Amino acid sequence: MNNSFLTQQLDLGTKIASQRKALGVRAQSAARSAGISRVTLHRIEKGETSVSLGAYLQVCHALGLHLGILAADEGQPTNQLTPEGTRIRIGDYSQLTALAWQLDVNTLITDEQARGIYERNKRFLDMQQIDSHERALMQRLIAEKGMENLLV
Repeated sequence: MNNSFLTQQLDLGTKIASQRKALGVRAQSAARSAGISRVTLHRIEKGETSVSLGAYLQVCHALGLHLGILAADEGQPTNQLTPEGTRIRIGDYSQLTALAWQLDVNTLITDEQARGIYERNKRFLDMQQIDSHERALMQRLIAEKGMENLLV
């Protein structure tokens, strides 16, 4: 393998670790959510080449990360943050709290991260428990971020 590939894999591992830590997710919880062992997650975060691409993708999906080629297909830059100050407190929304059970209720996330949580876990949404405040958030995310697959 050439050095460029190894550097990119190490960078990917570093970005995965940074995202997990920024979200305040413990390694054990992230691994369980991705369907891999904690040891495999540790190896991924170190950028080891012996870990399968599928395991890397599972962790990226669990943490709401997208590879650049996927983001380019969607017309969105990878890991685009909303303007400073636009943050959502997980505990302010009952269904978001239930879907992001591994995160502290005081965790602040971006619109993009909230959209990812709703979309990845839409099968677990309890539509009867969505209050008007959370419904307004979801409708705003649909309008601004393209959550067309969520029917609210």
